[in-house]
Amino acid sequence: MPPDDASPSPPAPHDAHAAHAHAPGPPTPVSAHLRRLIAAVLIPFTAVVAAGLVLLWPGGTPEREGERTGVGFDQQTENAEVTAVKEVDCEQVGVAVPRGVTGGCQEATVEVTSGPHAGRTFTEVVPPDAPQQYDVGQGLIVAYAPDAPRELQYSIRDVDRQAPMLLLAAIFALAVVAVGRLRGLLALVGLVVSFGVLTVFILPAILQGSNPLAVAVVGGSVIMLATLYLTHGVNARTSVAVLGTLVSLLLIGVLGSAFIDWGRLTGITDDQSSLIQSLYPGIEIRGLLLAGILIGSLGVLDDVTVTQTSAVWELKRAEPGASWLKLYRSAMRIGRDHIASVVNTLVLAYAGAALPLLLLFTIAQSGVGTVAFSEVVAEEIVRTLVGSIGLVASVPVTTLLAALVVSADRHDGGASETGSGGWRGGGGVGGKRPGAATSRHRRTRRR
Repeated sequence: MPPDDASPSPPAPHDAHAAHAHAPGPPTPVSAHLRRLIAAVLIPFTAVVAAGLVLLWPGGTPEREGERTGVGFDQQTENAEVTAVKEVDCEQVGVAVPRGVTGGCQEATVEVTSGPHAGRTFTEVVPPDAPQQYDVGQGLIVAYAPDAPRELQYSIRDVDRQAPMLLLAAIFALAVVAVGRLRGLLALVGLVVSFGVLTVFILPAILQGSNPLAVAVVGGSVIMLATLYLTHGVNARTSVAVLGTLVSLLLIGVLGSAFIDWGRLTGITDDQSSLIQSLYPGIEIRGLLLAGILIGSLGVLDDVTVTQTSAVWELKRAEPGASWLKLYRSAMRIGRDHIASVVNTLVLAYAGAALPLLLLFTIAQSGVGTVAFSEVVAEEIVRTLVGSIGLVASVPVTTLLAALVVSADRHDGGASETGSGGWRGGGGVGGKRPGAATSRHRRTRRR
């Protein structure tokens, strides 16, 4: 239906384009030519990602030489339950209590409830200053060391947190679906896809000795393509967000690689990385560090690029006659606020994760330079700053791409938004429609 028939008062001739822009139904934002151009970039990229997925696909988690010993993270674990707790004198059981700590020790009787030795019980003494105390009926995760003497084969490793974690996950899922509805449900599906790619492809491929950077790039690209298109639909708007994310990831990869090499960061700064290297010497730990930077930045990058692309599209919809430069400037004002909040979020997130380490440096009364330039802190600084640079760059890059795409081929005055099967250039059938609309408006004004 023509816009002038849908409105109480006919629009002026110069408002014809705006009237068409607000026609009912979702607009087709770009021309068939631009859609083919975007496809010409994304289809080869998707093909390369698919080929990389096939080439790097792991055959399963590799087995280490030797048997599992029950030492460190290479532990066999079983479920257990606390059946009794009594207070005992710490001196009688040979437990030294730090000065100033009051109270007796706990002697917990634990029954193994799974595995080949289900029903076996053992006792464990818990000092009064231990961070974890136990109650009767509490579920536990116990470590099993098959090579140890029988009385020492089982020991408490952790508490069983399955019930509260599953409940929290259910509350989260309900909240996302209740507020986001179908979009929220698709976001949850995208989250499952991301977790699946991480556990089924990325981690096993790295353990098999594949280059961590190549694995992270391929796996991150799969996550990006699957989650963005699944959550936001297969359209030009999402494709622009994908392109902006891709450019930013490439920048993060280049900067991360350069500064990891220049700073001579080894990636071995904690017990976990040291243990990984000892268990699997073939893993390239420095590549693992760069892979972590890429994957860690991906989630925030998706948020920034999608937000900026949506902002440009909505600005164009609100003002169809705006030029790409005006759209870019308007969306960049939104983007600057986004940059400030996102960068601050990243810095605080990394600082919060490294807070115990920073406290140790404070206790040692180390200087700022000593702290910042030590490898363990420099690694986090490189991680934070490289990721932040990629985020900052994603705003102007994505905004520019979106402004150019959404403004291109609009010489037809909105022909495609009436469902004409795609944008054409200024000539042809598409070029005649604005004139026809203007003539109709002029005849209406004469009446």
